[in-house]
Amino acid sequence: MQWPLFMTLLLCVMDLCLYLVDKKTCLIGICFTLLYLMLALTMYLMKRPVIVRDLVRFAASYGQVQRKLLKELSIPYAVLDTEGHILWGNDEFRDIMDSQRMSKRSITVLFPDITKNVLPQDENDISLHLKLAERNYCAVLRRVLSPDFEEDVTWSFEGEVSEGGSSSALIALYLYDETEIMRLKKDNQDQKLITGLLYIDNYEEALESIDEVRRSLLIALVDRKINKYMQGIDAIIKKLEKDKYIFVFQQKYLPQLQNNKFSILEDVRAVNIGNEMSVTISIGLGVNMDSYTRSYETARAAIDLALGRGGDQAVVRENDKISYYGGKSVQVEKSTRVKARVKAHALKEFVEAKDKVVIMGHSIGDVDSFGSAIGVYRIAKTLNKRAYIVINDITTSVRPMINRFLSNPDYEEDMFLNSEQAMGMVDLNTLLVVVDVNRPSITECKELLNKTRTVVVLDHHRQTGEAIEGAVLSYIEPYASSACEMVAEILQYIGEGLKIRQAEADAMYAGIMIDTNNFLTKTGVRTFEAAAFLRRNGADVTRIRKAFRTQMQEFKVKAEAITNVEVFLNYYALTECGSEGIESPTILGAQVANELLNVVNIKASFVFTEYNNKIFVSARSIDEVNVQVVMEKLGGGGHMSAAGVQFKDCTVREAMQKVKDVLSAMTQEGDI
Repeated sequence: MQWPLFMTLLLCVMDLCLYLVDKKTCLIGICFTLLYLMLALTMYLMKRPVIVRDLVRFAASYGQVQRKLLKELSIPYAVLDTEGHILWGNDEFRDIMDSQRMSKRSITVLFPDITKNVLPQDENDISLHLKLAERNYCAVLRRVLSPDFEEDVTWSFEGEVSEGGSSSALIALYLYDETEIMRLKKDNQDQKLITGLLYIDNYEEALESIDEVRRSLLIALVDRKINKYMQGIDAIIKKLEKDKYIFVFQQKYLPQLQNNKFSILEDVRAVNIGNEMSVTISIGLGVNMDSYTRSYETARAAIDLALGRGGDQAVVRENDKISYYGGKSVQVEKSTRVKARVKAHALKEFVEAKDKVVIMGHSIGDVDSFGSAIGVYRIAKTLNKRAYIVINDITTSVRPMINRFLSNPDYEEDMFLNSEQAMGMVDLNTLLVVVDVNRPSITECKELLNKTRTVVVLDHHRQTGEAIEGAVLSYIEPYASSACEMVAEILQYIGEGLKIRQAEADAMYAGIMIDTNNFLTKTGVRTFEAAAFLRRNGADVTRIRKAFRTQMQEFKVKAEAITNVEVFLNYYALTECGSEGIESPTILGAQVANELLNVVNIKASFVFTEYNNKIFVSARSIDEVNVQVVMEKLGGGGHMSAAGVQFKDCTVREAMQKVKDVLSAMTQEGDI
């Protein structure tokens, strides 16, 4: 509106130019310039109030339109202060709030997940998925900065000025209803097909335990149980072989199976028409795969894991997440040693194909780990191959055995290596044999697994989700009492005039004796056959017993641990085993755990030992509690009757409380 006045200056310049040309013409120009200035000034003074009034009226109308549009916006929208108090909300936002919650003016009351800690502190938006009154929302929080807010008036729901409205920062809250999207996603997820495999673990053994005329009836009853169970989840099931099934069902039934903990395991085990041996099954499921082929492959991996853990259980595998159900029965020992013979021949071929053999067990090695390594060492030497055993820490339990090999002219000086020496020894033309362990994280030197492509695993522990990848030969038998038993069987099929020396026989016999608690735990017919083989090769029981006598200090610590035992839930013995002045306190803790099982009504024992800034837990049972399942819930593992776990950054009392919490939860859920 002032520009016409500014244009007068241009006319003045024009008059000056006219003056230089002609004075009369300049006078005429000055007259018209004054007239123009008077008219422009008159219009400015008269029209400005009218135009300003119209502009203000338009701005007010425009602001009201904006406010009305925002107030009636179909998306719930609210304005919060930096403390999370609701300053304003549109109609849609008010509709999802009741009057009681509105009066409190805190967004946390409406949505507990939106706390002060999650409110945005910078310009980056924060998204949260929330649920309210059976509706699902995606909440977007955006921080808005403006100094003008200090002068503006912020209105609350009731219409008065809200407290805290003078802050220069506000938070805008947008709520997007995604209930229908979530429902469709859930429907899509529920309709995904899951591939499952079901194997009968002991088909042949169960049939042999019953009269021939009843065998067909037993098979029919088991088949009926399986088919009836599958009908309950609308599954399609097909028998692949006499003891193998494949089935497919919708994912929406998976929670049902998990909630009843795959009751088919109990149903089949309960079938009894005079058979001495209960029929057990294993199930493997592949969940949330992007194709049917991958689902089947994952199911195959899951069923292999279930069988490797001893059978009688279900394994649900979802990418890297693995869940276990069942596994309560004791694995039945196989009567035939055909598998041992096949594995022995395969091991022999691998040894012959390589220049040298490196053997390692688990960290903080015990007698079984050492004895089985000695057995594999003898195989390699019989086949004229250089062999080495990796051992870092010599525990008190291993020292009596290893001393017979050190400074012995019958054995090389470099027979035993530490991890650093082994790293320089292993190459692509080396056979690495891992004994008494199948988890790479607890081997003596896990880096060795990546130094060679030829890895053999010989173990008797149940498998977990963590496994040694790419093993060319994996012989894992959970029913075996010890790794020494497995190696003793393999030795008998190597041939080549193999002859075990007396010290080697003693080491392997000691491994069987220690792992079976003097032939009291997990001892089968094949255990005694292996022990008899070692006795024939010179193992001396008296010499072994004298070598493993307890030191007086260890005996006192063991007695103190037993004295301070705590009985939890009437059946579980928990105690702490001291480690001060003890060279191998973890071994002592395992011995205490075995001793506590001799007490009447004690179903399981748990001994806690603090050593090397860790808490080691030794868990033992006879047959009433599967301590492996208990330890797996805490990140450990082992056998049904012997298991363990390690805790870091934890006190003994805290570790003990963790075990108590798991025992209480499993007791309430009926798992134990």
